[in-house]
Amino acid sequence: MEVVIFTFAALASVAGGLGVIGSRLPVRNALSLLLVLGSLAVTYLLLAAQFVAVLQVIVYAGAIVVLFLFVIMLLHKQLGEMSPDRLRWQGPVGVVLAVTFLTLILLTIRFGVGAPTAPAPAEFGTAESVGRALFTAFVLPFEVASVILLVGIIAAVVIGRPAAQPAAAVGRSAATPVEASRR
Repeated sequence: MEVVIFTFAALASVAGGLGVIGSRLPVRNALSLLLVLGSLAVTYLLLAAQFVAVLQVIVYAGAIVVLFLFVIMLLHKQLGEMSPDRLRWQGPVGVVLAVTFLTLILLTIRFGVGAPTAPAPAEFGTAESVGRALFTAFVLPFEVASVILLVGIIAAVVIGRPAAQPAAAVGRSAATPVEASRR
């Protein structure tokens, strides 16, 4: 049964990956990415890593893809359609990168298949093991990451604030808001 579920998850992941790189519409690209991330969550469940699967759905499929969709919609409204001749170099660079990536994958498969690997511990990926690792061995990086996220949130609030009026403009208009609305 696990092989069947894995096969469907793998096919959905490959189809979503092809949709990410093959579609011309950015919203369809983001939705294809959602399919890939959901398929990865199923794969994590098959590996008995429940906590990682839940994080995959909540953080990546939930928050990140929604953020991508908002950014796509905002930028599309502001920039409009880009002219196709602006990115003439994109096709050849994409082909070179794809050939390089495929070559690296084939070399890894050819020379890395027989390499001995250590099996993952039985409690790998559970909520208890992740919590224990975060709050013992990785407590400093965890706290540094939280401070960096806090700085990012504060920066987003400061950047998103409406611009204050210059002092000269405020001094010229001495009328109250009610009087200004009657004019």
